[in-house]
Amino acid sequence: MSNRYLRAALLAALPLGLTTSAALGHAVLERKEATPNAAYRGVVQIMHGCEGAATTRVTVTIPEGVIGAKPMPKPGWQLGTTKGAYAKAYQSFHGKIAEGVTAITWSGGSLGDDEVDEFTFFARITDEFAPGATVYFPVEQECAGGGDKGGIAWTQIPQAGQDAHDLKTPAPGVKIVAAKTIEKLAAKGDAPTAPVKAGDLTIETPWLRATPGGAKVAGGYVSVSNAGAQPDTLIGATIPQAGRGEIHAMSTEGGVMKMAPVEGGLIIAPGGSIALKPGGLHLMFLDLTAGLKAGATVQGALVFERAGTVPVTFGVAPIGAQSPAAQAPGGQGTASAAAEHQH
Repeated sequence: MSNRYLRAALLAALPLGLTTSAALGHAVLERKEATPNAAYRGVVQIMHGCEGAATTRVTVTIPEGVIGAKPMPKPGWQLGTTKGAYAKAYQSFHGKIAEGVTAITWSGGSLGDDEVDEFTFFARITDEFAPGATVYFPVEQECAGGGDKGGIAWTQIPQAGQDAHDLKTPAPGVKIVAAKTIEKLAAKGDAPTAPVKAGDLTIETPWLRATPGGAKVAGGYVSVSNAGAQPDTLIGATIPQAGRGEIHAMSTEGGVMKMAPVEGGLIIAPGGSIALKPGGLHLMFLDLTAGLKAGATVQGALVFERAGTVPVTFGVAPIGAQSPAAQAPGGQGTASAAAEHQH
C-alpha cells in the first residue's frame, strides 16, 4: 500500500469528533489492546514530520514489564537496538530472563512531512500489567533540518486521573484487557480473521484441537507462505496455557504411528509454503496448565528465524477435528488425534 493510500486509510479510521490536526499530531500504535502474558505486535504509525521537515529517525522505548522485544527490519532504514537489564527477572516460555531490548531505533531513511509510515516490533506483555492498565511506549521522532524542526518527543505519560488527550506530546498507549474479552469479540465475529502478514510471510488459519480433561499436550496447525527472496524458518510456537511449543512430525512405520520433534525447524523457501495439519507435520504444545475448549480462541505466537515472534490468534476446534470447522463423529478423536495426545 502506498503512503498516500495508507494516509487516507488512517484518516478514515479516526474516531468521530477527533480533528485531523489533533489526530495527525501524534505518533500512535495501530493495535490499541493487548492481553497479559501474551505476545504483542506493536505497529508505530508516524503521521507527519516536524514543521515541514522529513522524519529521519524513529526510536521506541520498551517499558519495564514488556520483554523479548524484537524489531522488524524496514527497507531503506538502518536498524539498531539498545539492550539492558530488566528491573527484575521475568518468566518466559524458555525460563527466567533478566535482560533484553529496551529501545529500538530505525534511522537513515526519509519520511516526508506529507507522508505516513509504520515501524513494527514484536514483544511480550507480562502479567505485571492487569486488565484495565495502560502500557505506554514513548516514541522519539527526529527530523531533518535541526532547530525547531529537529524532532518531537512523544513521551508524555498522563498522571492518575489525567486525560491523555490533554497532553501536547503524549506517548502511545496500549490498553490491557482480559483474554476472555478478546475471545468474546472473536465469537461475535469482531476479531480480525484475515491472514497475518509478517514481512514477506503470510500466516493463515492457525488453529488448535480442544483437549480432553487432564490432557498435558495439544496439537496445533497452520499454513505459512513466503513471498520474499530469502528463506525463513519456523522454529517454534507459544500459547499461554503451555510450558513450551515444538514442531513435530508424525509417521507410520509397520502400522505403528510415531511422532518426533523436527530438529532445526521448518524452512519456508522463497516462493514456497508449508502446511501443518493433522496426521503429518504439526505444532505440539506441551506441559499444559489449562485445557482448551472448542469454540474458544487463544492468543499465541509463531516464532521464525527471520521474522521473529509473530502474534496470532488460534481458533479451537473440537477434539478429533480434521479442520478448523470440522467435528469428529460423536466428538471422538481419530487415531492421529489420539496419538498426538498420548505423545
